[in-house]
Amino acid sequence: MGNVPTAVKHCLSYKQIIEDYPWLRSWLQEEKIITEQEYPEFVKIVEVGPRDGLQNEKDIVPTRVKIQLIDMLSTTGLSVIEATSFVSSKWVPQMADHTDVLQGIQRVPHVRYPVLTPNMQGFQDAVAAGATEVAVFGSASETFSRKNINCSIPESMLRFEEVISAAKDRQIPVRGYVSCALGCPHEGHIEPAKVAEIAKALYDMGCYEISLGDTIGVGTPSSMFKMLQKVMKDVPLSALAVHCHDTYGQALPNILTALQMGVSVVDSAVAGLGGCPYAQGSSGNVSTEDVLYMLHGMGIETGVNLDRLIEAGDFICNALGRRTNSKVAQARSRTL
Repeated sequence: MGNVPTAVKHCLSYKQIIEDYPWLRSWLQEEKIITEQEYPEFVKIVEVGPRDGLQNEKDIVPTRVKIQLIDMLSTTGLSVIEATSFVSSKWVPQMADHTDVLQGIQRVPHVRYPVLTPNMQGFQDAVAAGATEVAVFGSASETFSRKNINCSIPESMLRFEEVISAAKDRQIPVRGYVSCALGCPHEGHIEPAKVAEIAKALYDMGCYEISLGDTIGVGTPSSMFKMLQKVMKDVPLSALAVHCHDTYGQALPNILTALQMGVSVVDSAVAGLGGCPYAQGSSGNVSTEDVLYMLHGMGIETGVNLDRLIEAGDFICNALGRRTNSKVAQARSRTL
């Protein structure tokens, strides 16, 4: 260190600092892990707008509008577009036209169009309509499970096992959802261990991917970190996705946290459409436009064309007679 005074040498001595402040070593190591964390090079976007985005609309959206929305989304480069839900029209009237929607879209090669199937009846109807991929949706909250799919968590697992077994026989892939992963409108805080339990059960049954949903958008980066940390011990990281609602404006920070932990699949909805009919106060999903803007700005590939996605968002917002929830789309419209 040349002619640097002894007192300065002491100040600059890493060894001496660590000896004086032993807690500093672990802190620096933790900081290194965070700052040097490599983000995924590619993130798969699962577009849930046509299903999760529209299911909570009070006025019935015309079938032709749903079909046109999906067809427009199919030209954006998205590889997965959740098309509809084969649930009882008694409980979710907005999805009563599921067969017409699935059979009316123009399917594009290399794009998958999964549909939700809560039970065997829904699964059979979906297969008859031409579904080639399905999804089941459970909950980490007992109360929410009973209000959402009218059965307890153990009962729901038995239903899903039947659906997944039937899907395996037909070589139909199944995706699993875990609702209320970061909080419940009825029970409040949900223990990460419970989320891990449900996620593991679905994965062990045969779901190729588990989407962890912040159904009411109450999560923060801290709660997202703790939940994922627990789930990752039971389910491979490559099989995990996050599904964030933006009720408290925390969706993008939560997604960023998930990316830092290695998650590379993100659910989102064009124009930030959505909300859950069984979760009072839940606002829309994080907008696909905003997620794309963040990811592309970070140098992360998605394969999705943002301009075309915004066009699809403009279309559905005009059809619904409302303003987009996407901050990016709003900003772009002001600059035109």
